[in-house]
Amino acid sequence: MTEELERILSQLTQPDNEVIQQATVLLKQAFKDPGIIPALCAVMCNSQDPQVRQSATVMLRLRVKKHWKKINPNDRESVLFAVLLLCRHTVRHSLSQLCAVMVKHETPDRWPALLELLNESTKSSNAQDRQVGLLLLNKVMESNPEPFKPHYNQLLQLFSSVLQDHSNPSALYYCILTLTSITAYTGTEEMAQMRSLVPSLIVALKHLIKADQDQASEAMEVLNELMESEVSIIVPHVADIVHFCLEVGSDTSLSDSLRVKGLSCIAFLIKLKSKTVLKQKLLNPILQTIFPVLTASPPPGEQDPEDEEDDSGDGTDDENPKHTAAQIIDTMALHMPPEKLFHHLYVLFYEIALCQSLSDSNQVVRSAALFALGQFSEYLQPEVSKYCAELMPLLLGYLSSLNDTKVGHVTKAFYALENFMENLGADIEPYLPTLMDTMLSALNNTDNLKIKELAVSAIGAIANAAKELLVPYFPPVIESLKGFLTTTTEEMRSLQTQSLDTLSVLARTIGKDVFSPLAAECVGLGLNLTDTIDDPDLRRCTYSLYSAVSTVSPDCLIPHLTPITTIMLLALKSNEGITAHLEEDKTFVLLDDDDDDENENEEQNDAEFSVENAYIDEKEDACDALGEIAFNTGAAFQPFLESSFQQVYELRDFPHEDVRRAAFGAMGQFCRAQHKVWKENPTETNHQALLKLLDVVLPCFLETVRKETERQVVMGVLETMNGVIKSCKGEAFQNPTRLKDVSHVIRDVLKKKTVCQDAGGDEADDEEQQAEYDAMLQEFAGEGIPLVASSVPADSFAPFLNDLLPLIMAKAKSSCPVSDRSFSVGTIGEILQALVSVPGGRGVAGRLSNRLLPVLVAGVRDSDAEVRNNSVFGLGCLAEAQRSRDYPTMLSVFSNMLSKESDLRVIDNLCAALCRMILSNVDAVPLDHVVPALVGHLPLKEDLEENKTVFSCLALLYKHSPLLFFSSPPSNAQSALVALLKEFAQNNGADFQAAVTSLPAEQQAHLSAAVAAS
Repeated sequence: MTEELERILSQLTQPDNEVIQQATVLLKQAFKDPGIIPALCAVMCNSQDPQVRQSATVMLRLRVKKHWKKINPNDRESVLFAVLLLCRHTVRHSLSQLCAVMVKHETPDRWPALLELLNESTKSSNAQDRQVGLLLLNKVMESNPEPFKPHYNQLLQLFSSVLQDHSNPSALYYCILTLTSITAYTGTEEMAQMRSLVPSLIVALKHLIKADQDQASEAMEVLNELMESEVSIIVPHVADIVHFCLEVGSDTSLSDSLRVKGLSCIAFLIKLKSKTVLKQKLLNPILQTIFPVLTASPPPGEQDPEDEEDDSGDGTDDENPKHTAAQIIDTMALHMPPEKLFHHLYVLFYEIALCQSLSDSNQVVRSAALFALGQFSEYLQPEVSKYCAELMPLLLGYLSSLNDTKVGHVTKAFYALENFMENLGADIEPYLPTLMDTMLSALNNTDNLKIKELAVSAIGAIANAAKELLVPYFPPVIESLKGFLTTTTEEMRSLQTQSLDTLSVLARTIGKDVFSPLAAECVGLGLNLTDTIDDPDLRRCTYSLYSAVSTVSPDCLIPHLTPITTIMLLALKSNEGITAHLEEDKTFVLLDDDDDDENENEEQNDAEFSVENAYIDEKEDACDALGEIAFNTGAAFQPFLESSFQQVYELRDFPHEDVRRAAFGAMGQFCRAQHKVWKENPTETNHQALLKLLDVVLPCFLETVRKETERQVVMGVLETMNGVIKSCKGEAFQNPTRLKDVSHVIRDVLKKKTVCQDAGGDEADDEEQQAEYDAMLQEFAGEGIPLVASSVPADSFAPFLNDLLPLIMAKAKSSCPVSDRSFSVGTIGEILQALVSVPGGRGVAGRLSNRLLPVLVAGVRDSDAEVRNNSVFGLGCLAEAQRSRDYPTMLSVFSNMLSKESDLRVIDNLCAALCRMILSNVDAVPLDHVVPALVGHLPLKEDLEENKTVFSCLALLYKHSPLLFFSSPPSNAQSALVALLKEFAQNNGADFQAAVTSLPAEQQAHLSAAVAAS
């Protein structure tokens, strides 16, 4: 059979289709012969034709891969023998791949001859033999590295030797690839050896770069693998790795793919070990190196990557050093603390580069500076906004000279502008005329639809900052948007979706009086678009518009609820955009048996599903909009509530986490909407409907918090549940087990016992990110405690509160992070404030005071102002709750603080705490000493929400002890009091005037004269 098989394989190499087809038929017949395996081995070993030997090797590999268990033991031995015989003379890739396939079936201990061959060849004094041995080792280890684990120490010793062989780059290449293969399987016993290899590895990579850049680029993957599998291996060598990667990334003589690999390693390292990068003072070297990469001009005759784009401005997706350098900045902003990062960035990019670069003659430099500013503005708030006065004129100057033909650079300019403006608030006012002139000019004077789209988006960002300040510019803006929204041509689609988004922003920010007259027309525009255009992006934007309109003019929405809810529910039900994928073997295997359907322990192919992002976004936005519309339209939404709830409830198990989160949010809104309807019309029917809804939704929330794997979804559920409890209060706890169930879920989150807090659940998350997410989860859970406390009788909640408080108090220790300490004392304060308002609350607070007072007193001495502020608030609430017992201690603490405190918000809360003490038990406070000190620090400067407490206190004092105000008060206290009244008159004119007119004529005259004189 061997000769016949060799003849057939030879015919397959002939340049004649008819001969090949005939040979193919014969080959299929040959593969049904039981002797095919020995025949293939014989041809592979003995044929004089290299092409025939190659074909035999490939076919034998495929046969072994698919049907190893069907091959009889004698034939298996024939294959093993033939492979080893050939390997001792020459190794081609096809032969090494055959070995790799066999190792998947035969473990090394059952094939000792292979180990012997590998040992001999890799240690040979002949360089070619070593290269051959390392190639074979690489293929075998890539195929199945785990069975070789007992030999890892021996292999690592071999690698240590090979990495010194700088004259044999191929050996270096295969050695590094093999090291990459086994890294994920190494354990603590190999850690020291692995760590010792890193310096030699870096030197070997440098030599490989000189010999073959493509191989070097592939080999550099070992650094990512080391970082991802066991980052502690590279920690002692972080500085060396960073400097090596910077050297590669900045060397313009190297290929783009190699430079990208070096820069990507740095980004990955920052993501995993940002603290180490900061600690070893590597931030500045990284920034100093990547900035020239960002601003480098393209080689003569070539375009910059930013200019290699189509008319849409989307640019190219190809990786290049410039994009990767920008991603490093992005990664820094995401994974480094703003307060530690911003100083370095500001010094480099503002004082050294940013201002110069924004006005640089080179477009590439300007574009890089704009991207950097956009990143800072997006991720380093509020620090970057402090430089508004310096940066806004530069941005405005840049915008005035835009070139419409360079859409990529224009996009960067708008990206920087939007992110910078959105957080300015009222500080945007001086720049508003120039900004809006620029935006309106872009809307009216350019034919480029992408530029119009960018300008429309920027107007939305301006509106978020300016709010009512934008009113003078509203008419021309709204006319432009209406013009865009009445066109149905395909090329306008992206501009229309952005126009709808901006229209939604305007509805929420411009003011009810300004927008309401246009509300009905806007709803009509949205309905007309969805009637004529089938586009998921456009539809979801109309949902957001309807939702925004419901906040300012719900009556305009009510006549259209039927078509609006119908289209949203269709979107929630729809399977459009969902595609099932069944993985198929893309390789046509000529020699497979037609009747072979056995998979021999191979993993079964399961159908997987993908959903186009546009349809996911549509479902998410439909959920959000339905919930908000239900709440804002109240009783008018009742006919649609049940059908909407049923469809949203079905999405609680949807594959995409954003849709699940939005569905839970909508369920919460439906509960709040039903509660609102019941409060406005308190019938038994409405009450039972509310209780029925809560009995479905709250258990669903509690189960999700415990079992959901995605932290973001659990955060959303906790936030939504808090909103439901805040609105529905006692109705949420009508079920006799609900209080226990909610309390236990909060406890489980605080103890990190939920599924999503399992450290092994999110393999992609590094430890720092997991800790940050867990802290956020615990804060959402902690916020629920005071909400529960304000919803049920204190004695009912007391046993559960006793279990929860230690978990909160534990975070107040001085060794905890500032965020934990602030959260702890802030939550304690809110719990005490809640207890005051419920039956039995003061008694429970009194019993807790011995435990809580030391924690809060320690907090007022904290080095962080926010912790001090929250602690003072908590002491004030404790005083208000228990009336008098600890007043002497508190007054002593407050007196000491007032003489030393410099933070204005803390001082405001000290004043409010003193007022709470007076309001709670005026007779227990030495007013002669306290009132002058209190009034001397009025009016409030920062925390103006506490004015309600202050004014209530002053009213009580006037009734209780009027002589304190009119019997020779200290001059500073008197002037402060007058200033307080004047501020109240200016900020609350109508209320102030109403209060004044209620006084006797003589007192009216005195008060008016005092305010006017000041």
